[in-house]
Amino acid sequence: MSGSDPRRWLRDARRAMARLPSLRLTRVPDAPTLPVRDLWPGDPTQGARLLKGELVVGNSVRALQPGGWGDSSGSPVLRAAAHSFTWLRDLRALGTDAARQRARTLVSEWIATPQHDPVAIRPDVVGARIAAWLGHYDFFAASAEDAFRQKLMARLVGDARALSAAMPVEENEARGLTAIKGLVAAAVALPDQGSFLSRALRFLPQELTRQILPDGSHIERSPATNLSALQDLTEIRALLQAAQATPPPALGPSIERLAAALRVLRHGDGGLALFNGAREETSSLVDLALTQAGRAGRAPTQLVDGGFHRLQAGRSVLLMDTGAPPPTGFDRNAHAGTLAFELSIGRDRLVVNCGSAPAAMSEWRDALRATAAHSTLIIDDTSSSELKPEGLGRRPEQVEVQRQEASGAHWLEASHDGWLKTFGALHRRRLYVAASGEDIRGEDAVESATPQSFAVRFHLHPNVQATLQPDGEGVTLRLAGGASWRFRADGARIGIEESVYMGGSEPRRAEQIVLTSEAEGPQQVKWAITKLG
Repeated sequence: MSGSDPRRWLRDARRAMARLPSLRLTRVPDAPTLPVRDLWPGDPTQGARLLKGELVVGNSVRALQPGGWGDSSGSPVLRAAAHSFTWLRDLRALGTDAARQRARTLVSEWIATPQHDPVAIRPDVVGARIAAWLGHYDFFAASAEDAFRQKLMARLVGDARALSAAMPVEENEARGLTAIKGLVAAAVALPDQGSFLSRALRFLPQELTRQILPDGSHIERSPATNLSALQDLTEIRALLQAAQATPPPALGPSIERLAAALRVLRHGDGGLALFNGAREETSSLVDLALTQAGRAGRAPTQLVDGGFHRLQAGRSVLLMDTGAPPPTGFDRNAHAGTLAFELSIGRDRLVVNCGSAPAAMSEWRDALRATAAHSTLIIDDTSSSELKPEGLGRRPEQVEVQRQEASGAHWLEASHDGWLKTFGALHRRRLYVAASGEDIRGEDAVESATPQSFAVRFHLHPNVQATLQPDGEGVTLRLAGGASWRFRADGARIGIEESVYMGGSEPRRAEQIVLTSEAEGPQQVKWAITKLG
């Protein structure tokens, strides 16, 4: 065993033993002893596509139809989505007999097909699958033939035993919470398997400490991960309540802190800000997650540990990334968007980041992680963090921020050193939001001994109509709600370029305002976004 990790070897040995037939000859139950309820709504439109053999994940599609479980091609993200069976809620939302039969057929064929894809037995995927099968048991299995239900229950017990043996999950991502959720679901539905619950509760507290920062931010610094972690924890709490089991003391406070942080990261339309791999999500889903979380305290205006600031005045909400990137191991989906901001006016998004793409769209994923896809400054077309498939390389190490408020107005000043090693340069950004919310001003500067070429980008939501003024000194911005705003700048050439928006359900064409300054030009630009009329 020299050169190997003893802990990994022991864990793999436990998992292998767990998949062997039990020597205790524990009887597999005929059905779940206690019901498990899935808390989240499905999408009947996606259910209809599943009937056509199409599984939609983000902006990607994977074939998912009877006879196809032997296909292990494609990205791990799409394969994980297929093997997790969370899409059962979409078939359930469709609610037809054809949807029920398609669910039963796909589950039956999955059980009968030897799984050689390592993604299918990854702990988080197993946990999601257990929770999905149990959460929709009454939809696709309760009225099935005895033979199907017996095979299903046998596989559930076997998967839960393997998952229990795989604890603790070693991946430095949010996956551990999903794995624990699956084990808790198995413990509730199969109370005769007493070790499942004790083992899940043994490792849950350390996952809470590892993943959730003191201010409620998730360590990955992604609004999307914050939402998914909140969903996992509220499900775990509901399962423990159903089993009349005592939750760990840290569970309730962790849910409250996650919910408070999630409120910081919402725009006026109720959706999420697009930082570090997030997409908008539907406001109804975010509302439901917050409702399930329970008691709502006063939402903070900043997340000191997570590194986000919320400047809200009048109908305007400005959200800015003022933190260093997440630590190595938690940065797989991290973007090079340090000091990027987004701005919404009421329910209309005005300035945005471009969004994210799943790993299946590798060419888009890399482009959307780059600094140029964010509303911030970029030096010499070089991202502020080095982008790698497994995370980030060179990155900002020091991000400093100061905030002041007076009479309803907000001032924010921040800087980062992401280009210090490559160009010997710092980026400093100053923002001001008037108390009315109708006057937003900014200043971006490059501090370097050697002058640098740079651009400051302001990506616009697709619903915003941008018109460059004839004098070239300003841009008129018309929002979907009808209001008009004006963008002006001083110290740089102003232009409008094409952009793309992937924060919603499908890619959309968009535009961006770009301020450019050559090395021989000023190293500081000032800009303003003000309401007209």
